[in-house]
This record gives sequence, C-alpha cells and structure tokens, in this order.
Amino acid sequence: MIINRLATRAVSTAFRQRAAVQSTAGFHSTTTADAKVAVLGAAGGIGQPLSLLCKLSPEVDELSCYDIVGTPGVAADLSHIPTKSSTTGSLPSPVAWPPKHNGGLEEALTGADVVVIPAGVPRKPGMTRDDLFNTNASIVQTLVEGCAKFCPDAIIAIISNPVNSTVPIAAEVLKKHGVYNPKKLVGVTTLDVCRANTFVANSQGWDPKDVDVTVIGGHAGITIL
Repeated sequence: MIINRLATRAVSTAFRQRAAVQSTAGFHSTTTADAKVAVLGAAGGIGQPLSLLCKLSPEVDELSCYDIVGTPGVAADLSHIPTKSSTTGSLPSPVAWPPKHNGGLEEALTGADVVVIPAGVPRKPGMTRDDLFNTNASIVQTLVEGCAKFCPDAIIAIISNPVNSTVPIAAEVLKKHGVYNPKKLVGVTTLDVCRANTFVANSQGWDPKDVDVTVIGGHAGITIL
C-alpha cells in the first residue's frame, strides 16, 4: 500500500512540475498534453508498481521501462493492460569493443518528458546511509548523465536513496552538461510524509487519511522519521 502511494505521488509530483514549467513557459491549454514517461529501475520493488501505475494513467502516452535485468518481461506484462499508452522495455547494451554508449538507455530516454528514477539497492540490515550512498550514488550519476544527453529538457524525479544526497549529485551532473534547471529536478520524499501522517494519527487517535503533515527535511540520517 505504501509502495503504491509512493509510486503514485512520484508520478503526480513529476506531472505537476511539468505542468508548472509549461505554464511558466507560456503554454496554456485546457487539456494535459500526452507524455512519454521513462522509469529507470523498472524491474525493482518500487519500479514495478510505479510502472504499472504509469501504464494505467491517462496522462501517459508512452511508457519506457529500463533496468539492468528483467525489463523486457515487465514491459511485456504491462503491454497487456488495455490502456492507450504504448510500452517498451530496454536493457543495457552488451559490452562491446570498441566501447560504445549504452543504446538501451538511449532508447529508453530519447523523447522522454518525465523520468522517474527508483533504481539502486535498498538499505540492508547493518548498512549505514553512507554505505547506501557509496552504491547508489554511482547508479544515479550514470542514469542522470544519460538524461543530460538524451532528454535534457525532461522533468527528473529521483526516488533512489539517500535522496538528500542523490538529488545534489544529479544537479551537479546536469550542471556539468550545461542543462541544469532547478525547476525540473525533484526528490521524492513521500515516505517521510506517510510516516509522519501515521505517527501523528496514531498518537491522537485519528484516521491517517484525514492527516496531512508537512515535512521539511527529515530525510537525513539524524533527522529521518
């Protein structure tokens, strides 16, 4: 249930950000334009339900799934859902000589309006947030470099933890490539809000669905809820 809420809000956040950018740029319409959404890490525990919800969304015209394993199967299953969006699944290109760029990532990202990144490893018992950072930082760096090359105007929503560190890494990568726009890079920290709503509701005897706690910060090691 929490995973579904996280996934739904990740997509909603990205689309709201996209609409705000379009409005600022002077695009005004009574209808929401169709969009290509790329999910990087689509075969994981967050990526699969996120991809499912994207496939069900009427705002998504094309869904592109990318991961290091299993993505063609995930995409094939999603393609059976009777909604208007087309679905593709890509894997990294095989290692070759001479070295060449990752054609699978390029295919997934080219033309994307929204990119959501849940890729990375989950925190395991005994693992510190520094340990998590050492692994996930390089993953996010590689994927955002792909975004800078193949869809520099896309909205990028980062879920990969520790998100308070991976978002700044993404920002630096985009700056290096000369395509950084602070209005188009967001970190998804909905889990902190879900936890805060639950804790407050439990302490007060309220229904969590009636509680909406605003969390500022709260995702660093010493302040996380």
